[in-house]
Amino acid sequence: MKNTRLILLIAIIGCILVTGCVGQIKHDTNVTTTIITVSPTNTFVPFSNDTNRSYSVTPTEVKSGLKGPLRVSIGGWDADLPVFIDNTSAGKVTKDTPLDLMVDEGLHTIRVCAGRICLEENATVKFAKQNFISFEERLIQEVEFPKPFARIIGYNPSGDTITVNVEFINPSEKDLYMTADVKCAYTYIDSRNDRTGSMAQGMANAEVRSGERVRENVDLSLAYGYSYVYAIPVISGITIR
Repeated sequence: MKNTRLILLIAIIGCILVTGCVGQIKHDTNVTTTIITVSPTNTFVPFSNDTNRSYSVTPTEVKSGLKGPLRVSIGGWDADLPVFIDNTSAGKVTKDTPLDLMVDEGLHTIRVCAGRICLEENATVKFAKQNFISFEERLIQEVEFPKPFARIIGYNPSGDTITVNVEFINPSEKDLYMTADVKCAYTYIDSRNDRTGSMAQGMANAEVRSGERVRENVDLSLAYGYSYVYAIPVISGITIR
């Protein structure tokens, strides 16, 4: 019995070997292999040790957001003048009434203008600290007159004539036509050899542009006589239009 099983097993193995029933791994020759080459990208920026290179830094002003009090005054200067803070209109200041403002902390330029003449002052404003700027003294020195004005700056008597030199001043913002009435009291010896008193009168006029001054002469004629004694000429009235 055992021999029969052994012979049968040998027969089966021989049959398999002869017929090639044992399969081999088959390679597919139609498969194409693709090789991908990856080139690395250099993203590293080398450090430059160039000590000769210069860099500019623009400073930025940091504002605190706080405000401080500022008072602008012209004292007893008899005018209404516009006030500017850093070239921005801030209102008007008047005689004996200062202009009170609250402005940002920091350095500011304050300007007041009388006609074409403008005066400037700088002020550093700080939170909760009162700043006071007065232009009165500079207005008196540099502008001199708050309103259109005429004055006598000289006179020259000669015989029966007095020549009076009148200066017209226009500190306003508009061009003006100005007229001054000039008078001069005097005495003289008349034809009866009596000393007589009289008054010579004349009128001076000029077109005066804003912020400018103009000088004009006016001749006052005296009555006929001799031994004249002159008073100081005066301006009795000014007309402006």
